[in-house]
Amino acid sequence: MAARLQQSIVFLLAASMVAWVMAWWERSVVVALCGVVAIGLGHVPILALEMFVGYRVSRDDPRGRAGFGARLRACCAEAWYSVRVFCWQQPFRSRAVPDHLPRRPARGVVFVHGFLCNRGFWNGWMGELRHADRAFAAVDLEPMLGSIDDYAAIVDEAVRRVGIATGKPPLVIAHSMGGLAVRARSVRPGAAPIHRLVTIGTPHGGTWLAQFSSTLTGRQMAIGGEWLLKLGVHELEAPTPPLTAWYSPSDNVVFPTSTATLPHADNRCAGALGHIEMAFDARLRRETLALLDNDPAPEQCDRLQPVQNPP
Repeated sequence: MAARLQQSIVFLLAASMVAWVMAWWERSVVVALCGVVAIGLGHVPILALEMFVGYRVSRDDPRGRAGFGARLRACCAEAWYSVRVFCWQQPFRSRAVPDHLPRRPARGVVFVHGFLCNRGFWNGWMGELRHADRAFAAVDLEPMLGSIDDYAAIVDEAVRRVGIATGKPPLVIAHSMGGLAVRARSVRPGAAPIHRLVTIGTPHGGTWLAQFSSTLTGRQMAIGGEWLLKLGVHELEAPTPPLTAWYSPSDNVVFPTSTATLPHADNRCAGALGHIEMAFDARLRRETLALLDNDPAPEQCDRLQPVQNPP
């Protein structure tokens, strides 16, 4: 569903560019080209606004916030990765790397995407694991705007498939809202075991932006919201897997900064990276996949701290 929706948006943008060029080319080439650029970069002002608001909202956050220079760089990178993800990988390449389930005793991975995304988000990660002949499965969370609780069964089915193929509980890697879906699955009776959950920019404590959402999924990610509070209570009553939480002091979607962390987690600062950009960072990917065979000790929790107001 996400792929079809994003395909429609890409085709609409392309048609708008063509129509603009046809309308202006003979009158003014400059206006024609400027219109194409404006249509193609229409998402940049929104990203810039998110970066600015995130800076203001995180001003007193104990995890710190990135400075304007770092946020400007992150905004430019986020603009590129947004186009790459939403205009290519997800709409047209979501099935480019199918699930890979070789019958061998090497621990596998389950990938869980975030809000308004699909499995194509993980193509780079999956390509690397396929080259290494490691088992993996990536889910599509649907319905797209349903309750996060509805995704628990989808994630659990993937966890079971990878576990059966390898004979070992898998590492689960989740971006953004996907991390909450995995946490919701873990508190359900009979949930298949997982080795460790790694979240990337997940709003464990909610996000400031969610207060403006009109969707059920968005409201469930509100800071101090009923859904998140109930999830925390359930986790006190049920065994939960070890958790590594990557966060960024320049995340343009999940802020204030600390909302992407949990007190009991191995919280790791990804550096001043944007929300989508984090999942494309080489160091983050390398350290995350290292957890397949080298799980950190509990005393390593919070060993990486952000620098206050990094440049």
